[in-house]
Amino acid sequence: MRFSLALSAYMAFSARASRYAERKLSARLDAGKEDPDRIDERRGIAGMERPEGDLIWFHAASVGESLSLLELIRRMSEERPDLHFLVTTGTVTSAQVMAARLPSAAFHQFIPVDALPYVRRFLDHWRPNLAVWTESELWPALIVETKARSIPMVIINARMSKTSHDRWRFLRGMVRRLLEQFDEAHVQDDLTASYLRHLGLPGDRLHVTGTLKEGAAALPCDETVRARLARHLNGRPTWLAASTHEGEEQKILDAHKQALKVNPRLLLVLVPRHPHRGDDVAALIEAQGFSFARRSAGEQPDPDIAVYLADTLGELGLWYRLAPISFVGGSLEPIGGHNPFEPAALGSVILHGPYVSNFVDIFQRLAEAKASRLVSSPDSLAAAVNDLLNPDRAAEMAHAAWEVCSAGAEVTDKALDMLLDHLDRTPRLTAD
Repeated sequence: MRFSLALSAYMAFSARASRYAERKLSARLDAGKEDPDRIDERRGIAGMERPEGDLIWFHAASVGESLSLLELIRRMSEERPDLHFLVTTGTVTSAQVMAARLPSAAFHQFIPVDALPYVRRFLDHWRPNLAVWTESELWPALIVETKARSIPMVIINARMSKTSHDRWRFLRGMVRRLLEQFDEAHVQDDLTASYLRHLGLPGDRLHVTGTLKEGAAALPCDETVRARLARHLNGRPTWLAASTHEGEEQKILDAHKQALKVNPRLLLVLVPRHPHRGDDVAALIEAQGFSFARRSAGEQPDPDIAVYLADTLGELGLWYRLAPISFVGGSLEPIGGHNPFEPAALGSVILHGPYVSNFVDIFQRLAEAKASRLVSSPDSLAAAVNDLLNPDRAAEMAHAAWEVCSAGAEVTDKALDMLLDHLDRTPRLTAD
């Protein structure tokens, strides 16, 4: 590895960063951002024994990235039943989601803080045969130490924003040394490929394949619960605001108030991105004078309820199945949007705001196929909801979205072939 002063300085700091890391962990614990029962995992202390045999380690930044891996892991497990899968993330929410969704051969651990003693402890225990990084989250000590152990590393589903590129380019020597450690990279789009090539990832290792979220399996739901709620709704017109953020709920409620003037029986199912905001969102709904019920309290969307606050985790698959119209949150405020393929895969029409930088290429393809509709204000959102309550118009858009979504299954196929090829060329590292 060629010399980088910045990387050398970082590694020197990382080797002595245990006290600093403990202060950061303590602050995160106080803020509710860490699981106190599993905090040792952030120190590289494993919460379980390493299984015997080949182990593939996937690292994902948070919920969306980890969910995109599920279909790939399921397919790999079917192809190679002897494989085991370690999935690491850094957020409490992602850990909760993974616990409910990972197949039997896979398990979750929190990623260690990027302090060298913690990183070495983590790698000493798990000894992965192959390390797979998703998106473009780069932890220098973890990358350097993994490479030092001759563990092959690849990137899949990589996406880099202009903001991330501009931040990294001031440390171009450092990021070049880090990117050179990866054997291969599957990236989501040409722009990401351009950014990574500019930052130093060798062009012959780069492949533009699209996003794994295109090939992901549809979000699951409990069919018994779905059928019960469908009977309870009894054909009532319903629309969904999914994965909403602070600042968006007010606009969504304003739109619902307008839409109710045309469709007085209309129900809004409101799903905050972060369920812990449930109390704040409930207070906002109440202040607007809506009758509402809360899923977290075990309440039902009765006929006299105008808004159903679904402040629970992991039930979007249920709501996308029940609501024929879905507004995809994170897009009326400058968040960047969320995955539109989730509603598309389940036949729900897609509405979204102007802020979709996280999925700009996907939303562009949906727009070209007339498979989604852009809204920019409560007025336009209300008008779109009322218009798409027409079953024929909704069905046409939903089918177009499904076609765009289903065309991406080959992305998972390419990632699967690439990972199995690297695994087959890798010396076995699991023997003590």
